[in-house]
Amino acid sequence: MNAMIKVLKEVFSSLPLVMRLAVYETKSTYQMNYLGVVWQFLNPLIQILAYWFVFGAGIRGARADVEHYPFILWMLAGIIPWFFISPTILDGSNSVYKRINLVSKMNFPVSSLPAVVIVSNLFSYFGMTLIYVLILMSSGFFPTLHWLQYFYYLFCMIAFMFSFSLLNSTISVLVRDYQFLLQAGTRLLFFLLPIFWDVAHSLASKPFVVTIIKLNPLYYIIDGFRNSFLNGDWFFQDVKYTLYFWIFTLLLLTVGSILHMKFRDKFVDFL
Repeated sequence: MNAMIKVLKEVFSSLPLVMRLAVYETKSTYQMNYLGVVWQFLNPLIQILAYWFVFGAGIRGARADVEHYPFILWMLAGIIPWFFISPTILDGSNSVYKRINLVSKMNFPVSSLPAVVIVSNLFSYFGMTLIYVLILMSSGFFPTLHWLQYFYYLFCMIAFMFSFSLLNSTISVLVRDYQFLLQAGTRLLFFLLPIFWDVAHSLASKPFVVTIIKLNPLYYIIDGFRNSFLNGDWFFQDVKYTLYFWIFTLLLLTVGSILHMKFRDKFVDFL
């Protein structure tokens, strides 16, 4: 518990520097390209169009609806957070390994490095979310009270991704093969989450399998974003699932903090 509190204090006290580093990294990544940071939005947009063409207009049929919503709107509600989650898992796990030599020369807590990755990826995520909101309204779906819980699920996503990245970034320094395992696992996660298929409906005859899939906290987050924008359930309607998510996240943060504090003075030795 002491380790978790210390890590959280370090992160919150260094937030201004985290923001500056995130902006710097975002600019430096695209500074050699003609379109610059525009590629942060072009890449996911191209992928969205590809998925819509294949799974929307192609396989499912252009007029197929899901839960009374056009498939493209239903799919976007799940795939936009995935465009944040996927790179954050991979970049967050590598955040300490890539930047330890840089921050070792600065008065900057190593525990805040995963937060730099999260903030950097949030820039494009917010842009994509704004585009999605505009698409919803242009399709005749306007804000309702359900949209307010978007901010709750945004907090859930940031909290979980930091906890997960803190743990992963420590293990990745100690065991470099872990990075390859994460890459393979992330590709598999895409097909196990309710991104382009309705898990509960498709596997209605296999409730046990649905329960197993829902044990993944990312399911809670993605399904929550969809419930927010497409007028689904409120987060407090399923108290047990909400408690499960937060207990899992806090456990992950606790374990990650303990490992991080135990090994961070030795990180340089593993490079």
